[in-house]
Amino acid sequence: MHKKKVVVIGSGFAGLSAACFMAKNGHEVTVLEKNSTAGGRARKFEADGFLFDMGPSWYWMPDVFERFFAQFGKKVDEYYDLVRLNPSYQVIFSTTEKWNIPSEVEDLAAFLESIETGAGSKLKLFLKEASIKYQVGMNDLVYKPGLSFTEFMSVDFFKGLLKLDLFTSHSKHVRKYFKNPKIISLLEFPVLFLGAKPQDTPSLYSLMNYADMQLGTWYPMGGMHKIVEGMVDLASSLGVEINCDQNVTGFETQSGIVTHVKTSNKNYSCDVVIAGADYHHVDQEILDIKHRNYTATYWDKRTMAPSSLLFYLGIDKKIEGLLHHNLFFDEDFGQHAIEIYDEPQWPTKPLFYACCPSITDASVAPVGKENLFILIPVAPGIEDTDATREKYFNMVIKRLEHLTGQIILPHIIYKKSYAHNDFIADYNSFKGNAYGLANTLNQTAILKPSIKSKKLSNLYFTGQLTVPGPGVPPSLISGEVVADEIIKNLSLN
Repeated sequence: MHKKKVVVIGSGFAGLSAACFMAKNGHEVTVLEKNSTAGGRARKFEADGFLFDMGPSWYWMPDVFERFFAQFGKKVDEYYDLVRLNPSYQVIFSTTEKWNIPSEVEDLAAFLESIETGAGSKLKLFLKEASIKYQVGMNDLVYKPGLSFTEFMSVDFFKGLLKLDLFTSHSKHVRKYFKNPKIISLLEFPVLFLGAKPQDTPSLYSLMNYADMQLGTWYPMGGMHKIVEGMVDLASSLGVEINCDQNVTGFETQSGIVTHVKTSNKNYSCDVVIAGADYHHVDQEILDIKHRNYTATYWDKRTMAPSSLLFYLGIDKKIEGLLHHNLFFDEDFGQHAIEIYDEPQWPTKPLFYACCPSITDASVAPVGKENLFILIPVAPGIEDTDATREKYFNMVIKRLEHLTGQIILPHIIYKKSYAHNDFIADYNSFKGNAYGLANTLNQTAILKPSIKSKKLSNLYFTGQLTVPGPGVPPSLISGEVVADEIIKNLSLN
């Protein structure tokens, strides 16, 4: 096989992953990044002595990261120090009811047993079934390129598929085991960001509960951006060139192939293009109409995962009563979900999440101060204004103060907000979504937007709007999947 010039658009997890695999296979790889630093949604920024991760803050499925680095003869601990959080996180229901979720299953089972008789043994049964879904889903299903039904025609795969219980909802599945509404909320929360309500999400995604409760919640010291730094180091060692401040504006094509990728200041010749940028943006705004995979109507009918309203806060004192991860479930989960998915609007009384990494990692805040990241899941495609952001900031700070029993607002010495308009400006994000395409049953596997262009033979797609779906581990896998498909196709030519 001759060495090919590969251009990867975007340096998020999927783009960096694809770049590493293509370089490992001997190709000349250039990554073009729109922003001034690599990482996509997992970028970082520093202000007033605080170091903020801009996006992902949960490190789940450590086996996926280990598998990624192992394929290059590397180990995770060569790039960052990983610690397991215990408790994994905190769920705050009221001023008097706060659950610290133990990292060990035995301890968690005992805790749930104290809440609901029989819940401890049922948790173990629930996780045993979830482990099967995890093994089938994460070791087989997610590595399919989703290009043809024939990928799923093996006897072994069908046997595995029967174990996935695809046509039962996650909500119904959880209620087979538990009755206490707070336990149900605990088990439903991981699917909140997958793009549908628990009652509309296949029970396959109880694999997320297995990832949460069995595999644990981890944290790379220095922040989630340490993963990006590790991947950039790996890519560089493989000869990948990463060029930032390169906003892709178009393609030059000839005879059904892309010959050049155009940016605002340079043209890059190419034999293969991997689009790790927002799929909708590339398909609808960069490609000529005749080369698009899908119509505008197709995209408008896609179900998107949520957007987020984020606040990055620097606090001039230590905050009492918080853990590293904190879920605020003091309002109605069901109503908030309706206002994200069924009747898209700014939520009436939103649930929210607070991450306080400085509790674990002193390097992310000045001495005696606290680094606080607040996230409110919201519907994509709704109007984003400064007035709306401020309204919700005041709402969540007031609730945070009430639920933790302390004054916080006067102690905020740094504040930055981030929402739909920023996701669009920074990532060309379709409808300002934060997580990608929803993992609903009719948007699974071959029903997702294709990793392969139907019109240009050397253009491929990767990332959270194609297989396998949203999230950091799936994005790593997406890069591997598309690289494998390209390498297979190159070997046939």
